[in-house]
Formats: sequence, structure tokens, C-alpha cells
Amino acid sequence: MEFLVVDWMGKPAWMWAAFIGVVVALLALDLGVLHRTEREIGVRESLLLSAMYIVIALLFGGWVWRELGADSGLEFLTGFAVEKSLAMDNVFVIALIFTAFGIPRLYQHRVLFWGVLGVIILRAVMIAGGAALVSRYEWVLYVFAAFLIFTGGRMITARRGADANVGHGVLTWLKRRIKVTDSLHGHHFFVRQLNRRGQATLRATPLFLALVTIEIADVIFAVDSVPAVFAITTDTFVVYTSNIFAILGLRALYFALAAVMHRFAYLKQALAVLLVFIGGKVFAAPLLGLEKFPPAISLGVTAAILAAGILWSIWKTRAEARVDT
Repeated sequence: MEFLVVDWMGKPAWMWAAFIGVVVALLALDLGVLHRTEREIGVRESLLLSAMYIVIALLFGGWVWRELGADSGLEFLTGFAVEKSLAMDNVFVIALIFTAFGIPRLYQHRVLFWGVLGVIILRAVMIAGGAALVSRYEWVLYVFAAFLIFTGGRMITARRGADANVGHGVLTWLKRRIKVTDSLHGHHFFVRQLNRRGQATLRATPLFLALVTIEIADVIFAVDSVPAVFAITTDTFVVYTSNIFAILGLRALYFALAAVMHRFAYLKQALAVLLVFIGGKVFAAPLLGLEKFPPAISLGVTAAILAAGILWSIWKTRAEARVDT
């Protein structure tokens, strides 16, 4: 068992093994126990599952705190909060993708489940690459910070609904390169159909196109979220685990929030301010004579910005809520 104490990306292998074990257990619980049969997921179940994922993430953060110290624990919680908030914003785009491809709620969980597996791999590649750059070239962190400030400013000035073309653009591009069925075929991503010559050919279904589109959308979102967490901490273990725990609950979060995303009309502006803050503190720390910005203050400001955005959204859309009821 000596391999468990070998250092891997800055942490003992047993810590990575513990994290992977938790992730595998959660995925097995989700697909193998809770959702063995395909069915629509209601809002109540979604809220309970989302709460479960958040509690497990907080417990893991407590474990990180105990094993790595208070600073690492606070950085994990801050990274988790930032990534979770960005995931909330992504729910709107995912809903647009499902609408563009005509995916009924019955099959949406299947797409999101396999989408999360793909995201886990893609984020690992992106974070490993980012960690290698930051460890070798410290100035890259300032590039990330400047990019976050630019992105935040762009989000503030962007017109509402600017992300609405994601599904349509990818749909057109994929249909030119992949043989696609005209309609869904249950939960299948691929089916065999007879061509004009009577030969059985493999064709993708719109369900697969929706999956690919969501994966591409996540890569686009990760361009913002991965630098954001690196601006909080350069600890690869904390960066990756906080990202993945936030993403694991995305499926439950989607079914809970997709129908009420209009109530979070000002969340994007809050996220924009948050990205500017995260990028700005990277530049502020050396100017203030600090090795790094205090994690406790960073977490507090993050929570305050997000709370303000959510509460202001709920207040401003209260009239819509009365109409809905």
C-alpha cells in the first residue's frame, strides 16, 4: 500500500483515491439506485437531491479543512460557491439546448448523467493543464485574473439572451458531418437504420446531439470557471475537487431551477461582479503586501455578492411570482 502515500499533483495518492471513491459512489447511487428506471424528475425530488449534494460537498470541505488546514478548507468552500453559482447560470443554456433538440424531460436526466461523466474528464484535462502553466509560469495567474475582469465586464454589458444560439449553431454543424435520425428513438444515443440500399447504418439521434452540445457548452463555460478557481487557489486538489462537487449536483439543480430561472434575472450581473472581484484580488494582494488574499474575506465577499444578486432578483421578479401562482 505504499503507493497511497506517493505524492501525486501535490497531494498523497490516498487523498485522491478518497475523492474518486466518493464521486464513484455518488454516481453509482444516482444511476444504479435512485434512477434505475427512466422517469421524469419532479421539483421536490430535485431539491432534495440538490440539498444532498451540497451537504456532501460541505462535509468534504470539512475533511479538506481538517487534513489540509483552515486556508485550504475556506478556499474549497469559496471555489465550490463560485462554481455552483456559475452552474446556476448554465442551467438556462442547458434548458435552451434541450428545447432546441426537442428532448422531453423523461430523457433529460440520462443526457445530463453522461454529460457529467464527460465534464469530469474534460475538467481534469483543463485543470491539469492550467496547474502546469501556473506552476511553471507564475505570471499566467495574472493572465487568468485579467481575463476574469474582462469577462465580468463583458457579462455586464452583454445583451440578455446572448447565449440562446448555442443549440442551433452546433445542431447545424453536426448535422453536416454526422448521419442523424429525424426523431428520437427512446433513450438511445445511436440506432441502426436501413439506408436506400437496404444496408443497416449507424445513425446518431437528437439525444446524442444534445449530449455533445452540452459538453461543448461546458468547455465554453469552463474557460471562465477554471481560471476563476485558480484565482482563488493554485492547489490543484482544491481546484479540481471543488469544481467536480459543484458539477455533480448540476443535474439535480437543473430540474429544480429550469422552470424558475426567470426569477434569477439579475444573477448574471452578480456573477459578473464576482468574476471582477476574483480577478481583482489577484492584483490587489501584492499591492497590499499580501502573499495571497485572505481566504476568509474572499469567501465572505463571494457569499455577499451572490446573496445580493439572488435576493435582488427575487425582489424584482416578485410580481411575476404572483402571476405564476
